[in-house]
Amino acid sequence: MTYNVTLIRGDGVGPELAEATRRVLEATGVKFNWDIQDAGVDIMEKEGTPLPPKVLDSIRKNKVAIKAPITTPIGTGFRSVNVAIRKELALYACLRPSKTLKGVRSKYDNINLVVVRENTEDLYAGIEFEEGKADTKKLINEIEKLSGKKISKDSGISIKPISRTATAKIVRFAFDYAVANKRKKVTAVTKANIMKYTDGLFYHVAREVAKDYDGKIEYEERLIDNMCMQLVQKPEIYDVMVLPNLYGDILSDLCAGLAGGLGIAPGANIGKDIAVFEAVHGSAPKYKGQNKVNPTALILSGVMMLRYLKEFAAADRLEKAVAKVIAEGKSVTYDLKPHRDDPTAVGTSQMADAIIAAL
Repeated sequence: MTYNVTLIRGDGVGPELAEATRRVLEATGVKFNWDIQDAGVDIMEKEGTPLPPKVLDSIRKNKVAIKAPITTPIGTGFRSVNVAIRKELALYACLRPSKTLKGVRSKYDNINLVVVRENTEDLYAGIEFEEGKADTKKLINEIEKLSGKKISKDSGISIKPISRTATAKIVRFAFDYAVANKRKKVTAVTKANIMKYTDGLFYHVAREVAKDYDGKIEYEERLIDNMCMQLVQKPEIYDVMVLPNLYGDILSDLCAGLAGGLGIAPGANIGKDIAVFEAVHGSAPKYKGQNKVNPTALILSGVMMLRYLKEFAAADRLEKAVAKVIAEGKSVTYDLKPHRDDPTAVGTSQMADAIIAAL
């Protein structure tokens, strides 16, 4: 079978990472028909937007995409190209696994965590009111009437919607992921002791969903501040974590840091029938064209994509090949060497070559 996949090359170091990942994925033996698209600062002048409609059209058509890092140009009207893609395609679930690899510097050697983050609401819904504006003043007055609580008149306001519908979808996604990947536990994480009607609702709905998995997957709850401490102290007791948008964003980077950093952190944004796989690190424009940056995060995102396509054998072989190359420590980029100025470090393309040879 040949899979039609949108390949978004991004900008900065994105095109180099995209090419390395394309070659590695093809080397697994899985057949791809790539629909190559561009987004970000490098096409702004030509297209007049960092996210041309044809990019979204391609993803809608192919249903699967892998995306290299993208820079959001300043002053374009986009808060984030990445966020725009998620919203336009209704990619409600952000999936971020973090796993330690031998050869990657970390204070831990037992990290195997998965963060499932709700992507569509919470404080990232973008419902904000600017300080000093007439509508903001009206809103403050109305909130004071309804709540009986005073708000400083020079406040900016953000709205935090948490719905039953979105919460049920993301919690069910987390449990289904846990079952499919033979995980043992799902932990819901919020600040429900303070935000009783939003984070509290998240817990309430999560408990209802968890009943459908009773006897299959353990369910528990943690408060976000305590969770951060526990992940630093005893990460080995946690497994799959499901969180509202803001907490999920923060905790996913924390978990990536426990495993060794964003350079090895893959990610995916998944909707009802569309999935976009991506490295979560930045586009590092200062390294553009230097064949220098670590391709591991995007290649491991490719591993996630293979599993999404149910090409499990190819995914396992590629994941093992990446781990082998990094563990050997010979054909790796500068950031994976004991010292960052190690003259034996190889480039992006050469590390991809080594992974291909290890398949």
